[in-house]
Amino acid sequence: MKVISQREFRNNSAAVMDAVEAGEIYHVTRNGVEVAELRPIPRRRRPTAEELVQRHRGLPKVEAAQMRQEADEFFGTEDRVDSDDVWEQGRG
Repeated sequence: MKVISQREFRNNSAAVMDAVEAGEIYHVTRNGVEVAELRPIPRRRRPTAEELVQRHRGLPKVEAAQMRQEADEFFGTEDRVDSDDVWEQGRG
């Protein structure tokens, strides 16, 4: 942890923020009294592509016909799209 004055922070804010981003913690003083602490925000690591694939494999399988039936029961079929419906494409 480093202690810097308000004036040092003002004059060197870019360098201080770079150091904070790199993991450094600063206490900022005003008239010799510590008034603030600058610390990096914990960042969540982004999952890798392989981790995302593994998560996807663990999801339940979606049955398109059952989902269509449930949607029709809930919303009705009077406003349903014609035979070129994207839900029906590619299912033969």
